[in-house]
Amino acid sequence: MTKPKLSHTSPCRLAVLLLAAGEGSRLGSYPKALLKKRGLTLLQRFMESIEDFSPLELIVVTGFHAEVIESTLDELAVLMPPKMSSVMKVCRNLEPARGQAASVRLGLESLQSEYDVLLVALSDQPEIEAAEIQDLLDAFSVRSTDQEMLLPMVGTRRGNPVLFSRKAINAILAIPGMTCRPYMDAHPAQVGQMQTHKQAFILDVDTPEDIQMHQLTRS
Repeated sequence: MTKPKLSHTSPCRLAVLLLAAGEGSRLGSYPKALLKKRGLTLLQRFMESIEDFSPLELIVVTGFHAEVIESTLDELAVLMPPKMSSVMKVCRNLEPARGQAASVRLGLESLQSEYDVLLVALSDQPEIEAAEIQDLLDAFSVRSTDQEMLLPMVGTRRGNPVLFSRKAINAILAIPGMTCRPYMDAHPAQVGQMQTHKQAFILDVDTPEDIQMHQLTRS
């Protein structure tokens, strides 16, 4: 993976929440995070994409396929720089059938660092790399003062990952059962939009056709 030169114009204390709890039902119940692109799992590719941002905290939420994904994370921890492996925490959603919202809430409740901004990411976006994350952070640094969240938009389509200020996350956690998407929908004035032509923000893997399109392989 090619890593861009990172900007130092908008330093922030970053935390990362990676959602890897899905079943992959349309792939025959296969863990999408373990699909491979150019020999690396999507899980490893994501870890490498955030490495140079030196996150204070990295929370990975597992659920379906928890054992195999957590085993892979253990293997990756050995390969990671200490600054990454030391901040990684795995949280297992014991009721993954409740859906992604439950995994998001679990991840938010597990945050412990003194971060400024939280990146909420999906584990099945094969084209997201460091450059896209840098784009988000750069846009977040010049957002309006009343905007606490940043959503990538490709035309009229909402993308991922999404950024949230600590203030926004605290507000979400103050409401029992609240999660990111409904909070954003309820507070549109607080949501900044980063318009981009990069398809990476809206591409994910749901079907065998997606695997073929992104030239992925099963582990």
